[in-house]
Amino acid sequence: MTRLTSALPTRKSGHHRTPTRHMDFIHVYQPPPAPGGPVLLMLHGTGGNEHDLVPLAAAVAPGAGVLSPRGQVLEHGKPRFFRRLAEGVFDIDDLKRRSEDLADFIVSAAAKYGFATGDLTAVGFSNGANMAAALLLRRPDALGGAVLFRAMVPLIPDTIPKLPATPVLLANGKSDPLVSAEETERLAALLRSAGADVTLSWQNAGHQLTERDVTIAREWLAPGRPR
Repeated sequence: MTRLTSALPTRKSGHHRTPTRHMDFIHVYQPPPAPGGPVLLMLHGTGGNEHDLVPLAAAVAPGAGVLSPRGQVLEHGKPRFFRRLAEGVFDIDDLKRRSEDLADFIVSAAAKYGFATGDLTAVGFSNGANMAAALLLRRPDALGGAVLFRAMVPLIPDTIPKLPATPVLLANGKSDPLVSAEETERLAALLRSAGADVTLSWQNAGHQLTERDVTIAREWLAPGRPR
């Protein structure tokens, strides 16, 4: 799972607030311009950080607030949200613990910054998308929906949660060397079995994000658009 390097606007100097350390996660928070507006939880891929996907948030949902934490696991010095044993082989015990920690952080951040978790949509890439999927499956109270770029099945929960009509956009590449079409279909089926309203979008791409991904996500996230 690689760091996101393409299809993002160039970050301008001084655009970001200073990252803060709160509830053990280094993170960036930018409130929505309008009180009560939507907030995006931006979850980076391996090697990213709390700044990495902030430009993507502005591209897919102009006017949304941003909560962007840095993963707490280091793999050869590169931040991740949970450990893996090999490419595509996850440390499930660590994933369970880290997803609980992140969910608790989200709930605390919602109280601190004044937004509702039900209004929070996760936007994750690769490792971050896998963590977002794990949150849906283990702590659905922490999210109102998700955009999953290049996600795999993170784990099979002991009990399938209830995600009635929870909107999920799953955008994967047809030629992704890391995530097979079968794996993508498995994740879509798992989320649908929990009641989620899953939109599956295939891109003529590999693992990296494309401009088409950004366009699809922006259209899907547009206010008032039917899911």
